[in-house]
Amino acid sequence: MKKHYDVAAYIWPAYTGDEPRTRIFWPEGMGEWQSVRSAVAKFPGHQWPRKPLWGYVNEADPYVMEMEIQAALDHGVNVFIYDWYWYDRRPFLENCLNDGFLKAKNNGQMKFYLMWANHDAVSLWDKRTSDDLGTLIWDGGVDFAEFQRAMRRVIEKYFHLPNYYTIGGKPVFMIYDIPKLVKGLGGVDAARRALDWFREACVQDGLPGLHLQFTMWNDAVTNVSGVDGGKGVRAEEFHSLGFDSATHYQFVHFLSNVDRDYADLLPEVKAEWERLEKRFPFPYFPHVSVGWDNNPRFHAFRPGVMRDCTPEKIERALILARDYVDSHPNQPPLVTINSWNEWTETSYLEPDDLYGYGYLEAIRRVFLENSPVQ
Repeated sequence: MKKHYDVAAYIWPAYTGDEPRTRIFWPEGMGEWQSVRSAVAKFPGHQWPRKPLWGYVNEADPYVMEMEIQAALDHGVNVFIYDWYWYDRRPFLENCLNDGFLKAKNNGQMKFYLMWANHDAVSLWDKRTSDDLGTLIWDGGVDFAEFQRAMRRVIEKYFHLPNYYTIGGKPVFMIYDIPKLVKGLGGVDAARRALDWFREACVQDGLPGLHLQFTMWNDAVTNVSGVDGGKGVRAEEFHSLGFDSATHYQFVHFLSNVDRDYADLLPEVKAEWERLEKRFPFPYFPHVSVGWDNNPRFHAFRPGVMRDCTPEKIERALILARDYVDSHPNQPPLVTINSWNEWTETSYLEPDDLYGYGYLEAIRRVFLENSPVQ
């Protein structure tokens, strides 16, 4: 029997106009497809514009998500990690999950879990003003009372669903911006007490506990994305908060320089995985990014473009991740991928007019066709 892998792709739930608050960023009513459609080449050889083979679909439509779920499963992607937002005392962009994925007739075949994308919302998403990232729209930080309100929602609305992804029976919940969490809650000790409350609230609600996962950052990360500056938290603080595992969201969160050929990045990626394994006492799950270029979000040229991110080179990274999992048989066989649909960051698996289904086919070859026999 072929070995099983949990191949988890992040979903950026902004490709819909169904959420009313998206209109302040994308007034055409189609979510961030608006920025994808307007993207142009900014230097010789720049591989934009690109077009989705499935069209500018509404990913809050259950019929669309039925198709996407089936395509993912056919190629070996069996977990979706939904970016989840809480701004201004309420959820944001949640309808892609609630109305699209969870109403798709085949959603029970696909596992999912949440990554709380608790970074500040700035002018990044509005291409008209994104060249000036100093405008704060919503603060991603929350105090303890607001933390309780938000976490009670995820416990009650998602954690009990039969296809919610678990490790050791415990629902997995990932937090993107630990420094922002710590700041909002009033310091490391207060954050530790809040996370202890979260775990206990899960138990009180009949769950066996909570598996907390954090997004790993390099200590010297630069703000190439536009929302990821100021992530300095000491390693010992991560230990004291009691997280259960870690993975990455993007290669750019630790690479020293992204303006390189994709193949040239892989030795540094592998070295980072090995460094983290030695540094922390809990599992690290290997991460693969499909690329990086967020110029579709800007009018002016934005430096930091990974080059030649072909399916063949992505496949080499996927093999490294599979080998890492195989060499760690005592931890769950989880690999995270950025992403299913981060089009404006040029890091997506969905088929396009450049490589077709090439990225998905690479996943199928690595994790379905050529996986070792147990």
